[in-house]
This record gives sequence, structure tokens and C-alpha cells, in this order.
Amino acid sequence: MSLAARNRVVRRIAIAVAGALLLTHCAKNPVSGDKDFVLMSEQQEIQMGAQAHKDVLQEYGVLDNPQLQAYVTRVGKALAAKSHRPHLDWHFTVVDSPEVNAFALPGGYIYITRGIMAYLNSEAELAGVMGHEIGHVTARHGVRQQSAATAAGLGAILGSILIPGMDNQAGATLLQQLTQSLVAGYGREHELESDRLGAEYLAKTAYNPQAMVEVIGVLKNQELYDIELAKKEGREPRRYHGLFDTHPSNDTRLKQVVGEANKYKVANPREGREEFIQAMNGVYFGDSPDQGVIRSNALLHEKLGIAVQFPQGWRVQNQSDRVVAINPQSTAMVELKQGPKNAQPIDTLQKNLKLDKGARYEEGSINGNPAAFAAGAKQGKPVLVAAINFNNAQYLLAGMAKDGATYNQNRNAMKSSINSFRALSQQERNLARPHVIRVIQAQPGMTMASLAMQSPLGASAEPQLRLMNDLYPSGEPKPGQLIKIVQ
Repeated sequence: MSLAARNRVVRRIAIAVAGALLLTHCAKNPVSGDKDFVLMSEQQEIQMGAQAHKDVLQEYGVLDNPQLQAYVTRVGKALAAKSHRPHLDWHFTVVDSPEVNAFALPGGYIYITRGIMAYLNSEAELAGVMGHEIGHVTARHGVRQQSAATAAGLGAILGSILIPGMDNQAGATLLQQLTQSLVAGYGREHELESDRLGAEYLAKTAYNPQAMVEVIGVLKNQELYDIELAKKEGREPRRYHGLFDTHPSNDTRLKQVVGEANKYKVANPREGREEFIQAMNGVYFGDSPDQGVIRSNALLHEKLGIAVQFPQGWRVQNQSDRVVAINPQSTAMVELKQGPKNAQPIDTLQKNLKLDKGARYEEGSINGNPAAFAAGAKQGKPVLVAAINFNNAQYLLAGMAKDGATYNQNRNAMKSSINSFRALSQQERNLARPHVIRVIQAQPGMTMASLAMQSPLGASAEPQLRLMNDLYPSGEPKPGQLIKIVQ
């Protein structure tokens, strides 16, 4: 989930918890039967999840694929029916995001991204992802963790009030820092409990519970690949499951908790490999046309008809409501987002920017489009901003650096990005076509290297295709095997 989505969801949960403070009690855990410290009833939990669900859908959007949605819902509901809370009104949603992610909200709301589904290779693995997230809900992990964070956060709220000039975001950061030491202590135990519960639900629904280990292995391979990529890009690697120093197949505790599901006999476990892979045929891979696509660090947005070139070598993050490019040192950034409609560019900047005294404003144009510019600082950080009118819409492009020296080093790159805003050319429209997953049958002699040569994924094609087909780091397809490729 992106930072913006997390913040909105956390706010919804925090409001719900605040309303329940007077009802603090120890409730019976649906899984263990033990007493848990929680701040809300089950009904409040359901209401909280339903409200936060709206924010998740606004942040991501539902993938427009009714057949895939129905397939995922069918698998999810079968698992939930065998869970410790079958009475909940469970909701399963494939969200339109390339992120490798799945997550749950309290009350029975489960989300899986098309990004993670691209790397799964059977219905059993899909069930492993869904079962793990169902386990978080049945054990009330979200409610328990939020209750602990809320109890610990009372002092942080006072701190944010007493520190002069602290804005809401700074207060939220302080709150997160102060509560992290409390809630992070049992993170691994919560994850292992969800693995154990997911394996149990798998077995009770006629899947092999070992699919839980397999799907965590898929995520670990993603992590191993990203460690290599991060070294080249000079950044920190991402953590997917985030709990295993070794490969999951070697993790003793994971084997132990998943092995507990062996008592539920599965005579002929369902794998559903072919059905799952065929269901992925035609699904977008990477950016969707609704968000525009990134090609060679350029945003090409066919639906909006715009193009923006971000600096080469910078990391570009294409989010649902903005595009952010960050330099390798993480000391400067350029951001693009839509501005207010029916507004003059100069009015937008003068009325809406909160820059330090001495900021300069002027009108002009960018590639024939009416524009206005502002240059100044925000709390001492140098800032450049442009508001551009194009096709009855307005766009804001801003560059910021952490200090004057960094600004001087990156000024030309930031200005170049801002001035690159333009109408999409016909050639760029052709490049803006999204990448799509296609399913083929492996032929004798076919290798991942040969498939990579025909892929539009460039230098990352071979490792990406291996990851997508559970052949990482060096496996090869067998004749007749269904293979996912990207076109």
C-alpha cells in the first residue's frame, strides 16, 4: 500500500479507535480463545474496515477484470468459510496496482494486487496469499496492533502539541516512531501465526498447506532479486514478507507452524496451476494506462495526452495520484500531480503555495501551454514550481532539494523536467501502450534467455520472466509447460 493510502487508512482506524476508548476491554480472541487487549467490539471493527475500504479503493481502484475478480473471490470465500470467523461478510478485491503486495483490513476486507498475482503460478499459491491475509483478520491482528499503538500514542499526541511549529505530518511521524518499539516486538509472531492459520485454512479447503511455504518463497525470490537491483540503483532493497533472513524453505519456525496443518488430511490436494495461469492471460504487467506508463524515465500518459521526461538515473515512482522522481542520493525530487480545474496558473501558485517570504512568481508558457512559475523555499528547502494549463486541465510540476548546495547540483535536471511537459506525440502514443501478460506453451529448446530477447522489459526481462514463472534464478521451462510472457 502506498504511503498516501496508509495514512488515510490509519486516520480512519485512529478515528474509530478514539471513539472506542471508553469501551476498553479484554475480548476473547477468535482463534486462541485467550483474552486480548482491544479497544473495540467486533461491530466497531467491521464498521472501521468498511470505512477504510473506501479509501483503499480510492487510492488504488478495482482491476477491471470481472472474470479474475470472480475467480479470486471464489477462492477467498472458500477459505474464509473454513476460518475461525466464517460469519464475517468477507470481501476480496484485486486492486489495479503493479506493486507486489497483499493486505487486509479489519472486519474481513482482503486485497491482492495484480502485481503480486503476476508472480504466482497456481491457485494453491493464490490461496496461500489469501489464507495468510485471512489469518490476520481472524486473529484480529490489525485491531490488536492498532489498540496497542493507540494506547502508546497518547503521549505522542501531547508531544506534537507542545513542540512549536510541528505540523500534522511531523506529529504523525513522531507518533509512528514512539509506537514502533511497542508494536514491532511481536511482528514476526503475528506473521507466523497468519502463516499457521493460512496453512490450516488451505488444508481444510483441500489445498496442500505447503503452498504457504512456496508462496513465501516466491516473495523471498523477489527480495533476493531486488537486493541485486538495489545495489545497482544505489538504494535500499524492498522487503516483501520481511521476516526471513534465509530462504523460507530453510526457516525452522515456518516449517513448524505450517507443519501443524498436516493433521488435516488432504488426500488429493488441488493445485490449479493451469486454471490460474490462464486466468492471468491479458492482465496488465507494470503500469496501467489509467496511470500512464514509464518508459526510459518518461511519463507517457495516453489518456491525458501528456508526456514528461524525468531525469535519467533518478528513481521514478508512478502512483495513483502523482508521479515522483527521486535522485540517487534521495536529496532532491521532482513531483507531478493534477492541479485545480478552471484556474489561472498564476492564481493557483499565489493562492495555494505556502512558501517562505521572498518567493518569486511570474507568468509564461511551456511548449506553447499557458504556465506560471514560482521559485523560493519551503522551510529553507529550495523549491521550483510550475502550474501548466493543458486540454482544459491543470498540472503542477515541482522540484525540491534538501538544501542550497544540493539544489545547485540538481537545478538543471529539475528545470529540464519541468520544461519537458508537452503534448504526447504519435510516436510516444505507440510507446505508451501498456505491457500485457500472455500465456504460451513452452516448445522444445525454448529458454528463458530466448524469451527475454523478444520481451519489451529490456535488461530486466530475463530475471523478471524467471520470477514470473517460478524459475528464478536459473530454471528453464519444460516442453509443454504453460509460461507467462510479457508483450
